[in-house]
Amino acid sequence: MRERPRAAARATGAAANVLDCPAQRMSPGQQRDAETGCLYLVATPIGNLEDITLRALRVLKEVDLIACEDTRQTQKLLNHYAIRKRLVSYHEHNEMTRAAELVIELEQGARAALVSDAGTPVISDPGHRLVALCHRHRIPVVPVPGPSALVAALAASGMPTEEFLFTGFLPSRAGDRRKALEGLAAQPRTLVLYEAPHRLEDTLRDALEVLGPRPAVIAREVTKLHEEFLRGSLAELLQHVRRKPPRGEMTLLIGHGPAPPPAGSQTSLADRVAEIMRERKVDRKAALKQAAREHGLTKREAYRQLLMERRSE
Repeated sequence: MRERPRAAARATGAAANVLDCPAQRMSPGQQRDAETGCLYLVATPIGNLEDITLRALRVLKEVDLIACEDTRQTQKLLNHYAIRKRLVSYHEHNEMTRAAELVIELEQGARAALVSDAGTPVISDPGHRLVALCHRHRIPVVPVPGPSALVAALAASGMPTEEFLFTGFLPSRAGDRRKALEGLAAQPRTLVLYEAPHRLEDTLRDALEVLGPRPAVIAREVTKLHEEFLRGSLAELLQHVRRKPPRGEMTLLIGHGPAPPPAGSQTSLADRVAEIMRERKVDRKAALKQAAREHGLTKREAYRQLLMERRSE
């Protein structure tokens, strides 16, 4: 007699917890209904199909359904590992209604896996609404960790990794993108972001103008056949992209700017602006922009500080 999947999982010892949702996973004071299902957040390969954990494969085989961004993309992965499962589309355009539908199934005891097209679901991908709704309805949410483009790119980039800031995708509109970069200008840590190939040149240009001549790395097609890491300054990478338009999945890493001078030895902003105007023969606006970069300030912050210095004279 063939053993049911749940009973078989319990019989395997180390695998016993794969599809269990113990009460200790719940928030303090919550109790799980024995009939309630469970949501698994399953990380899938970002390129190389071998980059998937044994636990992820086991979960995908034993859940009742898989919610995914693109059923065609997920089907390729399942076919590779001979997994047959009911697929449900879950993407940014149907997230509001589909999240509620999935929660109803979970409340009736279904066990579901949420996957993205590549990498860890919810991170710069749809899924937050579903996870939040599950918590609201006291449905256990279990992470099944694995591949992540930002972690893989950061680890191999050569950039400082002690502290980093992941910003996801910058706004697509030029004005909003520059404003977002200005808000990041004073960050003393490595910046990690995703970008579409057709917007990479614009992003590099804006980053150079707003952040200044910082070191950067473009991680392209990580774990795939044409994996490539391009290293240099923002200006050098901008020139490279202009010569050879990029293709594929991109992760951009930007190093922090130069450290400010020790306290007490730093030239005032107004003096530095005047100095730049004399040395480089540029107008006040261009000099203020350069001085702002050197001081780790946005243009708006630099202008405000310049006004304060003048008032205190």
